[in-house]
Amino acid sequence: MFMFNSSSKTLIQSKYVPAANMTSGWVLPDGKEKAEPLPEAFAFSFEERMAYIKKYGSHCMSFSTLQPGMRFFDMPGKGFIAYMQKWGSQMVLSDPVCHEDDREMIIAAFMQKFKRAGFVQITEPVARLMHERFGYYATQFGVETIVDMENWSLSGKKKQILRTSLNQTRKSGIVIRECCEENRHHALSKEWMSTRKIKNREIGFLIRPMVMDHEEETRKFFAYHEDKLVGFVFFDPIYKDGKVISYVPNISRFSNSFRQGIFYSLLICAMETFKKEGLKEVNLGLSILVLDDQDKTSESRVLKSIERLVYRYGNFIYNFRGIAFTKSRFNGKTHNFYCAHRWPLPLIKLLTMVKLSNVF
Repeated sequence: MFMFNSSSKTLIQSKYVPAANMTSGWVLPDGKEKAEPLPEAFAFSFEERMAYIKKYGSHCMSFSTLQPGMRFFDMPGKGFIAYMQKWGSQMVLSDPVCHEDDREMIIAAFMQKFKRAGFVQITEPVARLMHERFGYYATQFGVETIVDMENWSLSGKKKQILRTSLNQTRKSGIVIRECCEENRHHALSKEWMSTRKIKNREIGFLIRPMVMDHEEETRKFFAYHEDKLVGFVFFDPIYKDGKVISYVPNISRFSNSFRQGIFYSLLICAMETFKKEGLKEVNLGLSILVLDDQDKTSESRVLKSIERLVYRYGNFIYNFRGIAFTKSRFNGKTHNFYCAHRWPLPLIKLLTMVKLSNVF
C-alpha cells in the first residue's frame, strides 16, 4: 500500500516495488535522467489508485477514469495515466493523475511504451507540455465551465432563464431531494435513452457511464412530481490534497413530460447545497467543440476547422450547441481544453475516440 507523507508532495513507496526499479534507464528531452518505466505486470490496487485520485484528482474527468474498460499506466510514488485502447491505438483521457511536477516524467515513460498515443480532454498546461516537450499538436477540443460559489446568485439578466425554470418547477409541484436509496432511476434512464439521437447505447469514454462500480462521494439529486421520479443529476467529486474541492454533474436524465427547466432546478438546488457546505466552486464540466476564434501555432488548423464544422452541422449526432447554451446560462468562467496528437489530421485517433465513445 501507499501512504501520503504530510511533509512531501510524493508518496511513500510501496514494498512491492523495490527502490532499484525507480533509478536511471531513460532520459527526458532535456537530457535529465529519470526513473525507468515499470515492469509490465505492475498495477496499483484500487485503494492505491483512489489515494492518487484524492490527492491529485483536480481534473473534472479524474473520477471518470474509474469507468469500466479503462486501462492504466501506473508509476509508483508518482501517479498514473488512464487510457483506453482500440484497434491497437491508445487514447488517453484527461491529465495524468499526479503532481504537476511529475507530469513530464510519467508522460515520457508512457510514450516510450505507446509512441503514437493520442490525448483528449487535457488542460492547457498539459497541452503546452505535449507541444513544447514532445512535439505534439495541441488543438483545442472544447471548454470547461467553473462557477464561483462565493459570489453565486440568481440575479442578472443572463440568469433570467434560471429563475423562470425554477419558478415553473415550483408551480408544477416538483420536489427536489438528495438521496442515495432511489432505484427507479434505471427505468427513467431507459426512457430518456429512447429520446436520444443515439438510442440503443450509452455514450462512454468522454462521458462516464451512469453505472459505476465505485461511487464513493458521488452526490445524487432527484426530482419528484407526486412521488413520481421525473429527473435526476449525479455529481462526481473533484479532489485536491485529500479533500473534495468541487463537484461536476456527469449524469443527468429527465422524463419527457417534465423536461423543461428540471435540469436548471436540479443544478441550482445542488449548487445551493454545496455552497452551504463551504465549497468555493462547482465545475459544470466540458462543452465539447466549443472553440475560440483564434488558431494558435501549436494547433492543427485542419483539425480545428473540422471541429468547427462538426459543431455547426453535427448536432444530429450529439447536442453540442444545446449543452453549451445550458452551461452558459450559469455565467461561469471558461477554460480551454485540448486534444494532443502527433499528426495534423489524426484520422485513426479520431475514429478510435468516436468508437470508444460508443457513437457507432
